[in-house]
Amino acid sequence: MYKTFFCALSFLLLSNSSIAQKKATPIDSTEYYNDLFNELDNFLDSLTAPRTFFIVNATIANNYFNFTNTSSTLMAVDRKMSLTPSLGYYHKSGLGLSASTVIANDGDKWNAFQYLISGSYDYLRNKDFFTGASLTHYFTKDSLSFYTSPLENEASVYFTYKKAWVKPSITAIYGWGSRTAYEQQEKMIKLLRKRTNAGYTVVETVEKVNDFTVSASVRHDFYWLDKLGPRTSLRFTPLLVFTSGTQRFGFNQTSNSYLLPQKSSNNILYNTENVQLDSRHGFQPLSVTAFFKSEASWDKFYIQPQIGFDYYLPAKQNNFTTAFAVSVGATF
Repeated sequence: MYKTFFCALSFLLLSNSSIAQKKATPIDSTEYYNDLFNELDNFLDSLTAPRTFFIVNATIANNYFNFTNTSSTLMAVDRKMSLTPSLGYYHKSGLGLSASTVIANDGDKWNAFQYLISGSYDYLRNKDFFTGASLTHYFTKDSLSFYTSPLENEASVYFTYKKAWVKPSITAIYGWGSRTAYEQQEKMIKLLRKRTNAGYTVVETVEKVNDFTVSASVRHDFYWLDKLGPRTSLRFTPLLVFTSGTQRFGFNQTSNSYLLPQKSSNNILYNTENVQLDSRHGFQPLSVTAFFKSEASWDKFYIQPQIGFDYYLPAKQNNFTTAFAVSVGATF
């Protein structure tokens, strides 16, 4: 939007100058335009330069949870609302630190069942790409009535090429946990794996508590500036994500808030009605997801509604689900 405005302004000024000076000595227009666009690029880069900021965010979403069922040998699936308040601090050097709490309605009450803290580094100074890495540790309550992954740590890296009209991105996540965390969830894990291995008994003597996924995505951001008044902006982002990986435990999926995907604009989401955990180590296609994200901002404040349509490949039924989330927050 800025580039379009400044280009149009530059052409108007150039046109007026040529009319007023028809008898002036001709100049090399190619060289002039090259210098002009280089200056505009430098100006736009200065507008988007890394800066230091503090962010407060809250996301409400609808998620599927797998509950233990005393009347059945399988897990009962139910959709519940979740709330994720978050705080984050990001320095212009690229270093960041954030903390979140995941609160869910378990049917009886709102339960703050998980806390997470994440450190990150984002390299944003290149004109052609973004890249970065993060490390997250999860603190999950014991004796929950629904399944949570025994993975306690997640390390992720991402790369986004930003010069193309449709921006490609790739994200890799490796998660791992302890034997103790696995044993606390062992009963639920076995029940979930029965969905994949119906009619078979799976026996494991050695349990490596880890998972790995890779997702590739493409997106385009549409911007409108000052449509709602001074210092306002609107953004709409269609995003298509293809995810592959192991699915032995499932990652700790929190609501997709402004804090987590703001640089890579990627989402790793298994908001499926029919989670399929697999005891094998096989790397396989997991899901194809279309996200439609939007954002309206007024100075320091913003609201971000988004909806996702997920097709979960391993499931034999109920493959297609939808997820909806709304984030609100402010940056300082």
